[in-house]
Amino acid sequence: MHDEPVGKVSWVSGPVVRTVETRGVHMLDMVEVGDERLIGEIIGLNGDQATLQVYEDTTGLKPGSPVYSTGYPLAAELGPGLVTSIYDGILRPLKALADATGIFIGRGVRAPSLSREILWDFTPAIRNGQEVTPGMIIGTVPETERIEHRVMVPPNVSGIVTSVAAAGKYKVDQEICRVRTPQGDEVSLTMLQRWPVRQKRPVARRLPADTPLVTGQRVVDCVFPMVKGGAAAIPGGFGTGKTITQHQLAKWSDADLIVYIGCGERGNEMTEVLVEFPKLIDPHSNRPLMERTILIANTSDMPVAAREASIYTGITLAEYYRDMGYHVALMADSTSRWAEALRELSGRLEEMPAEEGFPAYLATRLAEFYERAGMVETLGGSTGSVSVIGAVSPAGGDFSEPVTQHTSRFIGCFWALDKELASARYYPSINYINSHSAYTEFVADWWKKIGGEKYNWEAMREETVDVLRRDDKLQQIVKLVGEEELPDEQKLILDTARILQNAFLQQSAFDEVDTYSVPEKQLRMLSVILHYYHRGGDVVKRSIPIYKYQQLPVRNEIMRMKSRIPNDKLEEFDALDRAIDEQIDALIAE
Repeated sequence: MHDEPVGKVSWVSGPVVRTVETRGVHMLDMVEVGDERLIGEIIGLNGDQATLQVYEDTTGLKPGSPVYSTGYPLAAELGPGLVTSIYDGILRPLKALADATGIFIGRGVRAPSLSREILWDFTPAIRNGQEVTPGMIIGTVPETERIEHRVMVPPNVSGIVTSVAAAGKYKVDQEICRVRTPQGDEVSLTMLQRWPVRQKRPVARRLPADTPLVTGQRVVDCVFPMVKGGAAAIPGGFGTGKTITQHQLAKWSDADLIVYIGCGERGNEMTEVLVEFPKLIDPHSNRPLMERTILIANTSDMPVAAREASIYTGITLAEYYRDMGYHVALMADSTSRWAEALRELSGRLEEMPAEEGFPAYLATRLAEFYERAGMVETLGGSTGSVSVIGAVSPAGGDFSEPVTQHTSRFIGCFWALDKELASARYYPSINYINSHSAYTEFVADWWKKIGGEKYNWEAMREETVDVLRRDDKLQQIVKLVGEEELPDEQKLILDTARILQNAFLQQSAFDEVDTYSVPEKQLRMLSVILHYYHRGGDVVKRSIPIYKYQQLPVRNEIMRMKSRIPNDKLEEFDALDRAIDEQIDALIAE
């Protein structure tokens, strides 16, 4: 870090600052601005003039203020201690900042992302004289009960180990290994790495994504599946339940680690995460969910430039744990607020605006972000993935606006939230007509292993979607002539669609049994509903009035099965199947 200024401020417009007499700096270098040393980043160079974006409030900053260079780009500190922590958009630990300045965080306050005081139990996994390559595991640290931190050789280091620390307690910045490179240089390695957040971490190769990200949410897993290493968007207007849907996915998905980015959202929503997550138990490990969660909070009242950086910070952390061989799910809430930050910065830079005032490079930035998702073979030879789920908040719920339209080009899952469903307290309020998944064919083999030939997920899903789409078309006729005027064959479609909507697709986050459904339960539920539908066809063929079919006692049992039958008592679905046959056979016999 330089103590001598490398330039001085000439112009200030919100978070955008211009400097003159600038020397010895590079694009994307981190700088410190003014006497309070506000953190900033160089985003433009023209001769001796530089343009900066400042990640803190620039109130009081004036022309002539000095600018100092750090000599390195905006980078994340990577090492033990990230999990369970909460950071701002540029990876400053909010608890440490609050301890230093009080509730209202002051400007220019610094704290390392990773504590330099904590001693970690390090167990070496290499020996003297061994050849190491990028991504190889040096040793392990128990970061939480759930996450074993695997200390890796940095991507740009290889050579012969000349010394390695014995098992014991070490701080993150203490040397644990020394490597002689092929050039003859000695490189000291610690548990701490730094990586530029705008640069994706290297991998050996990308792999096909064919394993579903199991979330326990039936409309997601069974109808619009997501894969580990995939990218998804949750678009919806205000009040449609984007945040609660992401909370459910974060709580119950079978990812090893969750990185949750509150990007420009209201502070009370992040508070809810902070208050609720420590109390929740992970169904996969029976441990607190926070033991596999990293939170990045850059709420709507925080500086807009840091909001722009927050999603890069988050995905860099996700890639780091992916490189250890973990499956990571990243939740970005919301990318629309991030795009708005881009728009504000672009406007202050006096760039030519594109559609709705967004910068012309909006699509490029979105593509760069979502394409960092993927299932990969890491440099160390293991398999890991980053799954990205981004919420989109189109103004007025207009899906034709630029952020939603561009996002839909780069993702495989589109879970469109519906204002009418949300107003009716129907959650998840995913509109099954406007939503789609490009991953269906990739996960079919996985579902075949779960359900076998008896519970053929692919066939059942196809029939379910067909019934729902036929129902959507029939609703137009119902509005004109009423349901009573329809023939019984069409009434059966409407009735089955209602059962699917209320007994299967709708799911209560507050019901202890219904909040999470294992894949086997999802298949059995769908099988029961479709069995009831098929037997209803037998009733209609015999010209029996459909209202008698609708009045069968088993129908109520089907409507209540989601909250009545727990995940570990699937044999009760066999009794439901028998009851359907017995009651419909008796109806036909009459």
